[in-house]
Amino acid sequence: MTLADLLQRAADRWPDAEAVVDDARRLTYAELSARTRALANGFRRLGVARGDRVLIVLRNRLEHVLAYWALQTLGGVPAPVNFRLTPAELRYVLEDSGARVALCEPGTADALAEASAGAPVRVVAVGVAPPGALPFEELASAAPAAPASVGEQDLSLLLYTSGTTGRPKGVPRTHRNHYAGAVAQVIQCGYTWRERTLGVMPLYHTMGIHALTSMAAINGCFVCQPEWSAAAAQRLIAAERLTALYLVPTLFWDLVHAPGLDRAALRSVTKLAYAGAPMLAPLTEACARIFEPDVFVNHYGSTEIYTFTVRADVAAKPGCAGRPGVHGAIRVVAAAADRRVAPDEVVKPGEKGEIIASLASDEAFRGYWQRPDADARALRDGWYFTGDMGWLDADGELYVAGRVDDMIISGGENIHPVEVEDVLARHPEVADVAVVGEPDERWGERVVAFVVPRSPALSAEALDAYCRGAGELASFKRPRRVVFVQEIPKTASGKILRRLLRDGQYAERA
Repeated sequence: MTLADLLQRAADRWPDAEAVVDDARRLTYAELSARTRALANGFRRLGVARGDRVLIVLRNRLEHVLAYWALQTLGGVPAPVNFRLTPAELRYVLEDSGARVALCEPGTADALAEASAGAPVRVVAVGVAPPGALPFEELASAAPAAPASVGEQDLSLLLYTSGTTGRPKGVPRTHRNHYAGAVAQVIQCGYTWRERTLGVMPLYHTMGIHALTSMAAINGCFVCQPEWSAAAAQRLIAAERLTALYLVPTLFWDLVHAPGLDRAALRSVTKLAYAGAPMLAPLTEACARIFEPDVFVNHYGSTEIYTFTVRADVAAKPGCAGRPGVHGAIRVVAAAADRRVAPDEVVKPGEKGEIIASLASDEAFRGYWQRPDADARALRDGWYFTGDMGWLDADGELYVAGRVDDMIISGGENIHPVEVEDVLARHPEVADVAVVGEPDERWGERVVAFVVPRSPALSAEALDAYCRGAGELASFKRPRRVVFVQEIPKTASGKILRRLLRDGQYAERA
């Protein structure tokens, strides 16, 4: 199966089922299939052939969905990137991917123009086309053509990691990878025919892509939300009768804490799933209380291997990442900064170590795009070393405890930021929190908490008293310094950018 096969089967199965909604624009699967084949022919006329990369600098909108499916049909390789990238960052991805065609919209046209200056790149513009750019509608007006000959081992997508450290890495994904990921998403999230999901996770992120492809697998509907707003999301949920939400914890937090939250407007949603970052227990409890979902899934994975583990009823075990997904296998092995750990160095249940995932999965990539150095660090004897810390409980279920590089070593004791954050987040006056280590002359490192308070009355002394009284945090793990900040810096997928906090790139509360 290829992604083109997936879409065509959906069009054959239920041609009149709604496939994508973007504000007032709506396409059935029959219409999506026809417009996809026309756009594929337009790309072909531009010279895009099997295996050629196409840079996409668009928000979640109908044209992005059409471009994605058209390139699958043609055998081209979409390379979607964050629409907030600077010209220098876009230039890097253009050069690294080798893309010769790039798509933009009014909000990204200037940055792309600067990034592509002097490069042999044909720019296609959605909306008002800048000088020299080809209007998207002209490209999409070609006559429909038959799909190209594409195999399941051909590249389907080139995603770039969010680059929390250094330059982002390209992650090539095949049609086999993404077909398997779509099927896994359906199974693991308990989807049934013709679900309707909120398409707000960006299509340059693996969560957005799998939200889209899983809907095609079941003739579901992908309802675009180009810009996140909790109020707008609530309106879309009610108006479009959405049934499933697949979001990062940050967006769930925004939803359940939205002013004037109308629980009745959310009643159609019966299936929740989150990924991208840990969800602290207070938020898990709030989501369970407000949505009362039939399904509530913690999906733990990565761009490299879509699914590591899933927990099907996270409300019953907050924070638990569960067991391997339908295609997966994991281990927890010794974590060491001074040597290469072998995949068979498995730690005992309850002991923390590095989480590794088997590459013998239909969802697993084969290696980074033109980065043998990154392959050497992450791939070993058929296993992907995730860089995440975690442990298995007595039931054999996984808990994730931050990154190996984020571990704080204070006085010879290992302290994992997530376990400290989980306690602090339970304080009723804490809106958000991140914990890092900073150098300390005596202890080596000390624990520092960056806190977004709900009110200016919250003090460091109150938080320290809370940690002492919570009964869940050993004394040596308590924060030795608290910094009240305006916001916690995060990636688009909700991962905390601890590097920026360590480097002093934050704004303190007055």
